[in-house]
Amino acid sequence: MVPAASLCKTLSIQRISLVKVLGPPVLKQPGLLRTAYQPCWGSYVPCKTGKCWTTTDNTGSSGIFHLEQQLPVLTMANSEKTEVVLLACGSFNPITNMHLRLFELARDYMSGTGKYKVIKGVISPVGDAYRKKGLIPAHHRVIMAELATKHLDWVEVDTWESLQKDWVETVKVLRHHQEKLAASWGQQQSSLGLERPGRKRKWAEPRPDPGQKKPVEPKTKGVPRVTLLCGADFLESFSVPNLWKREDITRIVADFGVVCITRTGSDGLRAIYESDVLWEHRSNIHLVNEWVTNDISSTKIRRALRRGQSIRYLVPDPVREYIEKHDLYSSESEDRNAGVVLAPLQRNTAGAQVEEARS
Repeated sequence: MVPAASLCKTLSIQRISLVKVLGPPVLKQPGLLRTAYQPCWGSYVPCKTGKCWTTTDNTGSSGIFHLEQQLPVLTMANSEKTEVVLLACGSFNPITNMHLRLFELARDYMSGTGKYKVIKGVISPVGDAYRKKGLIPAHHRVIMAELATKHLDWVEVDTWESLQKDWVETVKVLRHHQEKLAASWGQQQSSLGLERPGRKRKWAEPRPDPGQKKPVEPKTKGVPRVTLLCGADFLESFSVPNLWKREDITRIVADFGVVCITRTGSDGLRAIYESDVLWEHRSNIHLVNEWVTNDISSTKIRRALRRGQSIRYLVPDPVREYIEKHDLYSSESEDRNAGVVLAPLQRNTAGAQVEEARS
């Protein structure tokens, strides 16, 4: 045996133990593989070049051998993952720390399954045409959401829904973002393979060198999927008569899926059990428990503001400062849209009456 030190320097990493095998390469831990006929005496470490390994035989002598190939390791990290964009729709009146917490909880959960990779979070404030009682103008709610996410590197605010003249059903908002994402993804894919315009068309990536070892990257499954992020109260609202159309609920849970964060006083499991539609598509509904009890809500924030109480630490500081600067919430603002029928109730009730008349 040739002393390993005379051929290459080893890295200071944890040693990995293998067992001697006959047949194809066998792996004990993720890393480089070697073929069965190469010596296998116990502990070994990779050389600095990454192309060879040092080992010690049963007599204590050191030796070195070269790898003939580097094979991918089929671990959960390298298996195909579905890229996900989490979309939260709602009033955000105002946005709170709990709204931001939903994204963190959902990302942790989805990543923990080993099946998904969350690439982005999107906040989509509803438009004024929703006509919910106490709903202040959309431009204020959008600005507050932008202030809350200013320093977040993966959550952003989208204004499309808030700028629509008429109220837009949630399923249409999901479709809009999925189509937008598909178009963007397609452009990125087409630009990856070719050099910039004006030059001879050719593949940007050079032909791979068979001898060059590249790290195995996690694979993803095509266009990222937009998934609805919500709280359990949102899920429970599916059972409110005429608030949702049955076909819209079906399309939301079947085509996009839902990540639902539970909170005090809400029961997502019961909501699923009591709905035939949700039960049928329950495999697309991910319930995430918030073990750190957090009962912050926009309703309670507005109540505190009407009573002149502090909301510090309940909303991001820039949001609190914006609210105070513009005196956004008061008894007068809470009466906004009072006595007005909520847009979805008005639309769906009218539609149900038409269908009943036809039948």
